[in-house]
Amino acid sequence: MKIAIVTGASSGIGQSAAVEIARRGTGVILTYGKNAQGGLDTAATIEKDGGQAVALPLDLGDSGSFPAFRDTVAGVLRDWQRDTFDCLVNNAGSSEMSLIEDTTEETFDRLTRVLLKGPFFLTRTLLPLMADGGAIVNTSSSATATAGLVPGYSVYAAMKGGLDVLTRYMAKEFSTRGIRVNSVSPGPTRTRLGGDAFSRHPELIAPLAERTALGRVGEPDDVGAMIAALVSDDSRWVTAQNIEVSGGFNL
Repeated sequence: MKIAIVTGASSGIGQSAAVEIARRGTGVILTYGKNAQGGLDTAATIEKDGGQAVALPLDLGDSGSFPAFRDTVAGVLRDWQRDTFDCLVNNAGSSEMSLIEDTTEETFDRLTRVLLKGPFFLTRTLLPLMADGGAIVNTSSSATATAGLVPGYSVYAAMKGGLDVLTRYMAKEFSTRGIRVNSVSPGPTRTRLGGDAFSRHPELIAPLAERTALGRVGEPDDVGAMIAALVSDDSRWVTAQNIEVSGGFNL
């Protein structure tokens, strides 16, 4: 049995990716941050469908906790008669909106820790446990686009842009072990990101749908399916790519 680690799987895209990956016969070690119940619910959904899953807490903004997390992962792998895992989905993240002139160093540093430093050092920490020939997917954002920018997302987008570059360097360096690395860039997607913005401001949905070629905002399953495809053998010849999953947002 193949095994995947999916971070930020208590809701939204991460939850959908974890469930879709599990449906393909892969065991899933998923993580949650503040939403412990969501993580447990994701694991329960996978197990109800006949899959195997374990939900673990992880604070992506605290890189000092990563070695202990790696040790916990190693224990789960032993329970599953494995000493390596096959796929890593760096999905966990957070979003905070502020104009450049209003952005504090605290906000900048917090987003850096979660969106760029976190995936970098988590991947580095887990790499010794990863099997050769595996796959990594990083969740980026269409906010890095060169057109249709929304004021207030400068730090978030800058970190995601850094993640896009990091994806290519990971693909280059890890290729010696046959590990593929890609990223996905969702467009506007109905998730809890930004303080559950779509639920709090449903009036945002129609204007975003009008700017989308396929006529609606994205759903987590739209992106989760692509992530599952990228970590599967169906994408065995795809690496160093950033794939926009947006339904043609701003097309």
